[in-house]
Amino acid sequence: MFWSRSKGVVGLDIGSSAIKLVELKERKGAEYSLERVGIEPLSPEAIVDGSIMDSSLVVDAIQKLTDETGAKAANFATSVSGHSVIIKKIQVPSMPPEELDESIQWEAEQYIPFDINDVRLDYVILSEGDLGRDTMEVLLVAVKRDKVNDYVSVISQCGKSPAIVDLDAFAVQNAYEINYDINPESVVALVNMGAAVTTINVLARGTSVFWRDISFGGNQFREALQREYNLSFDQAERAKRGEQVEGCSPAEARTVLDQVSEEMAAEIQKTFDFFAATADSEAVSELVLSGGCAQTPNLLPILQERFGVRAELMNPLRRIHFKESDFDSQWLHSIAPMLAVSIGLGVRKVGD
Repeated sequence: MFWSRSKGVVGLDIGSSAIKLVELKERKGAEYSLERVGIEPLSPEAIVDGSIMDSSLVVDAIQKLTDETGAKAANFATSVSGHSVIIKKIQVPSMPPEELDESIQWEAEQYIPFDINDVRLDYVILSEGDLGRDTMEVLLVAVKRDKVNDYVSVISQCGKSPAIVDLDAFAVQNAYEINYDINPESVVALVNMGAAVTTINVLARGTSVFWRDISFGGNQFREALQREYNLSFDQAERAKRGEQVEGCSPAEARTVLDQVSEEMAAEIQKTFDFFAATADSEAVSELVLSGGCAQTPNLLPILQERFGVRAELMNPLRRIHFKESDFDSQWLHSIAPMLAVSIGLGVRKVGD
């Protein structure tokens, strides 16, 4: 979204627990085929709270992924999320686009809680304003410059071009839109649950109307298991997936996981309450979950019962073509919810 001749890109989701890479090929009729896909786990000290703490570990993981998958495109798209990201709809005086381009920084200063010189800005005009109105609606996005630079740097160090920096929320929306029919009557919450951050993007009438990042994700589930049963990092990760580990049966793990799932539901409830109080639309009527944390045993039913709405795991490969001979279908199915961001990035093009 921040940088963008129209060439395809490799979608690279640099997450706190793993890096996901996807390369797609566009087909006729707005369809796509899967060319390459890979996931490389990251050491927990590599990225903390969305900030790259050890760039060498991240560079090594990206390099390993590109080598193993054989990714061909030189241009990469990545995305960011968390407290360093600000998304706001703002009203500004009606003016020609070229004038807005010159004045957007001044307009943004009123809404950005950071020093304006420390952020990268982008914006999209949402409405030019009805006849006779003297304001127009603009979607403003700001990300701390240091964070963008860190993510760009690790890609550059791998000899690739960081052509696009997007936001996780919008990448997930891309993945949803190419795989599902949009119901204009539904208010859909796209909830992408990563290790450290859960990103919520609410779509009403097919349009994104509300966004929020929550500092709650898979790490809370793992840490709860570690505290309760004195497990190692790896043991807790396995127990979180429902596997049997020494000192903690799947049934015992489920008790702890369900407690944390209720805490997760409470955090999401706060977001939905704020949305209901501020948005000019109906309440959320559907949940679509993605991300590795979304596959936590029993989390989906707990959320469905808590909110009383339809809930499902997103399959971002639902309408993506691939050759059975090129990929292990069972493996792809097992990792699909983790690929929402990378697939949403993979459909971008340089300059779009």
